[in-house]
Amino acid sequence: MTFPKDIEIAQDAQEKKIKKITEIAKNIGLTDDDIEAYGHYKAKFSYKTINKTLEKKPNKLVLVTSINPTPAGEGKSTVAIGLADSLKKIGKKPVLALREPSLGPVMGLKGGATGGGMAQVIPMEDINLHFTGDMHALTSAANTIAAIIDNHLHQGNELNIDQRRIIWKRALDINDRSLRQTVIGLGSPVNSIPRENQFEITVASELMAILCLAESIDDLKTRIGNILVAYNYNRVPIFLKDLEVQGAIAMLLKDALKPNLVQTIENTPAIVHGGPFANIAHGCNSILATQLAQRLGDYAITEAGFGADLGAEKFLDIVTPKLGASPDVIVIVATVRALKYNGGQALKEIANENVDALQEGYKNLQRHIQNMRKYNIPVVVSINRFETDSDNELSTLKELISSENVPVELTEIHHNGSEGGIDLAKAVVEAAEKNNDYHPIYDLNLAIEEKLSIIAQEIYGAKNIELSSSAKKQLKIINDNNWDNLPICIAKTQYSFSDDPSMLGAPKDFTLHVNELMPKLGAGFIVALTGSVLTMPGLPKKPAALNMDVDNNGRISGLF
Repeated sequence: MTFPKDIEIAQDAQEKKIKKITEIAKNIGLTDDDIEAYGHYKAKFSYKTINKTLEKKPNKLVLVTSINPTPAGEGKSTVAIGLADSLKKIGKKPVLALREPSLGPVMGLKGGATGGGMAQVIPMEDINLHFTGDMHALTSAANTIAAIIDNHLHQGNELNIDQRRIIWKRALDINDRSLRQTVIGLGSPVNSIPRENQFEITVASELMAILCLAESIDDLKTRIGNILVAYNYNRVPIFLKDLEVQGAIAMLLKDALKPNLVQTIENTPAIVHGGPFANIAHGCNSILATQLAQRLGDYAITEAGFGADLGAEKFLDIVTPKLGASPDVIVIVATVRALKYNGGQALKEIANENVDALQEGYKNLQRHIQNMRKYNIPVVVSINRFETDSDNELSTLKELISSENVPVELTEIHHNGSEGGIDLAKAVVEAAEKNNDYHPIYDLNLAIEEKLSIIAQEIYGAKNIELSSSAKKQLKIINDNNWDNLPICIAKTQYSFSDDPSMLGAPKDFTLHVNELMPKLGAGFIVALTGSVLTMPGLPKKPAALNMDVDNNGRISGLF
């Protein structure tokens, strides 16, 4: 019997199992007046509710991460969602905190961000498409900033902005490679000042990072004002507050800042909010969402994007110091399939047993385990089982992991929902009771190059870093303006520890190439662009959009 598609399972659940959002709110101690409903099954938290909830003491926090992602798939979101359902199954009161999907991957190749199989957040179609409009608000706000800058140039340029040194980019929440480099303002003088311009995908915009790191409207407004948008002809920095529109931009985002409440197929509360990519941004849902989850449940389960070298490192070094509480346990998701791929087995042969490839690929998981333990937080490994996994492969992997002296549990959440993750839930509860002595991997007061080197060497396994001539010039600007005491957000490929996506497994003693250093002063970190990573992806040859449709009754098909 063929297992149903994700959308079929979600649509069936939305017809038979979904509860009114007011009932989900009631289960976490909220009244109808505490939320702002968007229809029957989605809601936003009101600011009054956010403020009174954050006065409470935070409870346990579980961070879910994974090995480096591969085309074979790891199921990290599925495990995070299923873990929450499993915790509820064993009598706990969990609340999920996840990122929102971007239309780029939805219409492209990677897919959505609502889990899969029997572990999904619903209403799945709404969340993967327009949801409550947060992405549209961010896109509008980013482009409003761009319009204000170009209007300032057109109206006399009082701030003497150098049009060759405008940093701010326009945004679009879809993969569109043709907009990576453009020319605007062509034609007559009434069309403004001609100049080169760039677009980035909305989830890579600094505004997305700001939304996810802001703790209030006032904080949001301050961060927006601190956005570095350009330099003048004397190379003096120009901030958005110099254009005096931080209030207007914050106004556009006042509703987007409110976290969204939905539910899983098994009616576990889920707060889905914010969606920065982890390969080009910090890759974690909003601080407000995580803080609410910690106070509305006894276990908050959150997920960091891509592998532990990207999302988890950024959660622990950028987000945690601002969150006010460190994770009590880190769950690393791995699959036999993906480890075999990391060990050199061809994707087309991934269903065939290959213990040698598994043992070689295990080095990837091993490094992630060792890296996460450097933060002095308990680690649990979840083996996300696939039907093609052989008993020999599973026993081999368990034996390899046991040598690391970390708990490991086999999960079958995709097919079995909460029943398939009960052992994992119990292991997480036990690990979360242990003491941890969290500390970041680097000191903020170190020089930029030192912080980059620590991440590259301690997390990636690199021998050294190499700055391009452009990055060296940018480093001097950062140091001259005293912006060097900020955390580092490294943008690199998600497929490898290195900046080369073809270097699978656990490469070491390589050079990490830093091409650009971009101050994101509103977000509060320095982005280091490495390798060939792009902030505006392109669509694949056959986008997922080719399979999507909707009928006269509004029923969607082909959405995974």
